[in-house]
Amino acid sequence: MLNYLSSLPSAISLGIIWGIMAIGVYITYKVLDIPDLTVDGSFATGGIVSAIIITNGGNFFLALLVSFAAGLACGLITGLLHAFLGIPPILAGILTQLTLWSINLVISHGKSNIAISVRQYYVLLSQLNIGDALWKIGLIALAIIGLLYLFFGTELGASIRATGNNPHMSKAQGINTKFNIVLGLMISNGLVALAGALLSQYQGFADVNMGRGAIVIGLCAVVIGTAIVSKISPNFFARLTGVVIGSIIYFIIFQTVVFLGLNTELLKMLSAVVVAIFLGVPYLQKKYGMKIKKHFKNKKIKEANSL
Repeated sequence: MLNYLSSLPSAISLGIIWGIMAIGVYITYKVLDIPDLTVDGSFATGGIVSAIIITNGGNFFLALLVSFAAGLACGLITGLLHAFLGIPPILAGILTQLTLWSINLVISHGKSNIAISVRQYYVLLSQLNIGDALWKIGLIALAIIGLLYLFFGTELGASIRATGNNPHMSKAQGINTKFNIVLGLMISNGLVALAGALLSQYQGFADVNMGRGAIVIGLCAVVIGTAIVSKISPNFFARLTGVVIGSIIYFIIFQTVVFLGLNTELLKMLSAVVVAIFLGVPYLQKKYGMKIKKHFKNKKIKEANSL
């Protein structure tokens, strides 16, 4: 049991890092109402770019900044494919994701894995020092949530939210919906790539496959966090925080699965099942709940008439 408790700080650290990625997923899935599959590629791009810069003598801050910029470029490509070429968002994301697979290999000079030795290079955070990494990544996540809260409270941010909520009405009000969609996708993938850069520094390596299944983890964190926080507060800051909390819960569950000796290969399937349940239950409640209420209402009316 002590071994399990001692592993929780590591799970929380990973949960916060992936929570930043999940915030990017939240922006496209909940704010823009667009399913974006670019994240599987842009997450790896951020990790690869960060690893290349650091291993070539670059500063860790520069690595994070350039990784974020690379993510913005990834989102820009998907946004242009969708908004200006009329390609459906799912297909646009898949096309960008496939393109990024080749780009990531080119950036890494054909290597599928790049090691970052903390003894040779200075990184912002490392799993070798969990306590230090935990408070640093916590502050970064809090700063990102605060900045996004302030941004989406501005006129531009509100117009992006309006675009996702009702694009036809937004367009009728003179809002440039295409620009907002592209900008939203850029911000989303910028955060995803930043999370990939943080993870590569934390775990000490970057891999071209590190983003595989990222969209499932992101959706899992979003649906869990939204389900928890929506009952507490509808505030946008609370919802963003809830996404990170959802990611932490996901990785604590993962750590529990590992501790219990269960097959970890089934975790992604479990994640998919959790997402399906959280997405499907509200629909079933709405569909059959109304029928049940109507049934009991009619029953009461018949009983009253019989009296």
